[in-house]
Amino acid sequence: MFHYDPMPALSRRDALRKIGAGFGSLGLASVVAQAEAATGSAASISPLSPKLPHFAPKAKHVIQLFMPGGPSQVDTFDYKPQLAKFAGQRPAMVDRKSLRNTKMGLMPSPYSFKQHGQCGKHVSEIFPHVAECVDDICFIHSMHTDIPEHAGAMMMMNAGHLQPSRPSMGAWLVYGLGTENQDLPGFVAMSPRAQPRNKLANWGNAFLPGAYTGTYVNIHEMQPNRILDDLKNGWLPKAGQRQQADLLTRLNQIDLQRQQQDQQLEASIQTMEMAFRMQFAVPDAFDTSQESKQTLEMYGDSEYAKGCLLARRLIERGVRTVQLSHSIDGYDIAWDTGHGNIVDGHRKLAVACDQGIAALIKDLKQRGLFEETLLIWGGEFGRAPTSEGQKGRDHDHYGFTTWMAGGGVKGGISYGSTDEFGLTAIEDRVHVHDLHATVLHLMGLDHERLTYRYSGRDYRLTDVHGKVVQDIIA
Repeated sequence: MFHYDPMPALSRRDALRKIGAGFGSLGLASVVAQAEAATGSAASISPLSPKLPHFAPKAKHVIQLFMPGGPSQVDTFDYKPQLAKFAGQRPAMVDRKSLRNTKMGLMPSPYSFKQHGQCGKHVSEIFPHVAECVDDICFIHSMHTDIPEHAGAMMMMNAGHLQPSRPSMGAWLVYGLGTENQDLPGFVAMSPRAQPRNKLANWGNAFLPGAYTGTYVNIHEMQPNRILDDLKNGWLPKAGQRQQADLLTRLNQIDLQRQQQDQQLEASIQTMEMAFRMQFAVPDAFDTSQESKQTLEMYGDSEYAKGCLLARRLIERGVRTVQLSHSIDGYDIAWDTGHGNIVDGHRKLAVACDQGIAALIKDLKQRGLFEETLLIWGGEFGRAPTSEGQKGRDHDHYGFTTWMAGGGVKGGISYGSTDEFGLTAIEDRVHVHDLHATVLHLMGLDHERLTYRYSGRDYRLTDVHGKVVQDIIA
């Protein structure tokens, strides 16, 4: 007798392979392979859905204004008049090994400093626009990190570890809090032209579920429909794509019901749904032509200024974290021009970002977003007060400046200090781990409780270190 063998049900992998949906922007294949839910049951909501913080937060969003290469603290915001008095000398307190172990003497800043705001903060002439905002800024002059080498120090600043094997701070924030807009990524990393050194590791998820990785955007061309590769489906209209996405979801739900609890599959379903929605939400978010002429003029025409404006548009739409890295002329560690020419190099870099950063602060305040948005400015380390050649400075990881604004920090204050020449943090020292612990705290997260179990141990952004800098919190 003829025996009829019914066709087996399609697996989700077979369905994806045969149907070939053009979702594009999230790199669907790799994301689906990595994605798994962070907490809760498999039948729960999307891993990107908003989550309750550990306690009442001061801020809801983070914008990191990252200056890769190492801005010189003594030529920007850490005023040291003693450099001029002892120019050419090498006192014992600055006779410390830097990356290149230079043996030159102290070099005065080539820039003039003036006091600004009610707080009377000294700011270099190369940041005239930011100088107008000093009463809203908390300057941390006692930052220090572990090594004076770019790749490792950048990993420490962005991921809390010297090696590119840990989740980025942005990924940790989205893992802990989710995001408020399910049509956009929870974490967006941007730069004009060049990606910062280590690239993906600066915004990657490492061993966290793939849903929490950052989405990278090169903002050079500034064409909303081309911000992300393969953003649009060129073969199906929106209605057809919706039917295709619904079919894939139904097939996956059938498979999910059979497997009862499959966190990876549930995360995959949510990721595909988000990929479909992103192709319509992303062009809107990146279309700055919707802004008024007054707003566009306030930010200015530089690429970094456009990135600042986009950062505001993204957090305004609920994106949790934005990292905006500074690059210029395609150089990935732009502020490293300080080796050969502080005079021209730092001025050019400051001109490219100063107006946009100040406009971002003012714009957030005008829109009522400043108090809920934490701004963080700084590089992976600073630069030595001694000279390298006639015009340059070597790396300095012993003490440098980072500033924060909005998001629950005190404005118009300077916290901590370096020595009289600006080399080493000596008062109220703040390590990068302490900075991370403070950022998480301002977002309502306890850095010791925000953990993820991987390879037999619990990991966290601050490793086994870090303390919250309570004195800067409003």
